[in-house]
Amino acid sequence: MNIHTTLVAVALLPVASLASAASAKVDALASDACLVHARASADAMVRGDFKSAGADFTPAFASQFPPAKIEQAWQSVQASAGAYRTHGAAEARTLNGRAAIVLPVTFAHAEWKFVYACDGEGRIAAAQLMPAAQFDAAVAAEGHATVGREPVQAATMPDGVRVEPLDVPSPFGPLRGALTLPAGNGPFPGVVLVAGSGPNDMDETAEGNKPFKDIAEGLAHAGIASLRYDKRTLDYALKSAANPDFTVDDEVTDDALTALRLLAAQKQIDPRRVFVLGHSLGAEMAPHISRRDPQLAGVIMLAAPARSFLTVVAAQIRELGPKQGMSAAELDKQEQAIADEQKLLADADPANPPKGSFELLPGRPLPQAYLLSLHDVHQVRAAKSSTLPILILQGANDFQVSPTLDFDQWEKALGNKPNVTFHLYPGLSHLFMPGPTKSPADYAKPAHVDPKVIADIANWIMAQPATTIAASR
Repeated sequence: MNIHTTLVAVALLPVASLASAASAKVDALASDACLVHARASADAMVRGDFKSAGADFTPAFASQFPPAKIEQAWQSVQASAGAYRTHGAAEARTLNGRAAIVLPVTFAHAEWKFVYACDGEGRIAAAQLMPAAQFDAAVAAEGHATVGREPVQAATMPDGVRVEPLDVPSPFGPLRGALTLPAGNGPFPGVVLVAGSGPNDMDETAEGNKPFKDIAEGLAHAGIASLRYDKRTLDYALKSAANPDFTVDDEVTDDALTALRLLAAQKQIDPRRVFVLGHSLGAEMAPHISRRDPQLAGVIMLAAPARSFLTVVAAQIRELGPKQGMSAAELDKQEQAIADEQKLLADADPANPPKGSFELLPGRPLPQAYLLSLHDVHQVRAAKSSTLPILILQGANDFQVSPTLDFDQWEKALGNKPNVTFHLYPGLSHLFMPGPTKSPADYAKPAHVDPKVIADIANWIMAQPATTIAASR
């Protein structure tokens, strides 16, 4: 659960809000009025006139983002990307089948994009500020191009380990994937790697670190194949954001199940020895995934939250918020908002779920449908009822998923079950790399997944029996 990416502001206004302009026609969205209003809003924003920045918003959008909230989000973005430098000319673009206005913005540390959409009268109905690389990758993925994401190239290492492109089908289109194979012909045990929260690529890249690449290659050297893939929220970011009913199954479960079926169908793989390996949110969802694949041979959970998503987020905000510049009053307000949201979800009627979104942090709303779907996961209960072999691993210096509040809870709930194995690694972070500072600063230093972690995973996999279930995936 890569919540640290949530604490570093990357959005001025939510990309999901682009869906609010979905009913407007393309020609109206790209009208001269929209171009004028978008440029005027950007000009006002950068000179600190936040009232004028929202002057041409639709009434609904203006009520959602009053001047104070625009100012807060703008300052939060600069805290992440550096001081504002300049911005370029507005340009009409078509995004996800709708017209939008895009302006390049230069900050001290990064290039970003303003993205605006308007209603039929040319008023701004949705807006976002996002990193240029993220924007380019999203646009490229929507067009099934490879700009912003390198295609997987087939390669063979000196010791015979091979990497082959293997895209995972999804409702939006193929997800870029890589099949990593040991030397030889197999059949090999196989593992599907399921990433944590956020729009992760197939390597689960964090700063200069690539934990899933490390794990895939390490397992291959131990005789185990793997399939890793980009998340749908990366390759099809705009389509994902435009769905107000987006759930954690859309983000994680459904694509993981497709990847498991795909991996088991490969001629080099023993379909009776296919495992799911989840990290963070992927680990939280792994017991849920296992319930829907009766042929799974086992479950591997790295840094798995035992507590609810919002409980983990609240704890991270308390710990990391001051380091991100949040005041005591802001922390209190956010904690109260999370508590209110938790009560709303606890009292929600699944037949009539809450509508709209909840703003997790300024400029970072999540659909209520998504939060309710996470609220209903119950990962500890699912794992406790499972008879599958389960391996649970935790870094002792993890500041995102707690070695005491989460890992200890897993041990308390499952410690007496003979099918569950636990490993705690002193000094390792959420990425299972060295984590001396117990903060996001650890991710800025290039490192690799500790070899002992990979060896423990490989040895455990090799010790598990093949499943005897004959039903087809």
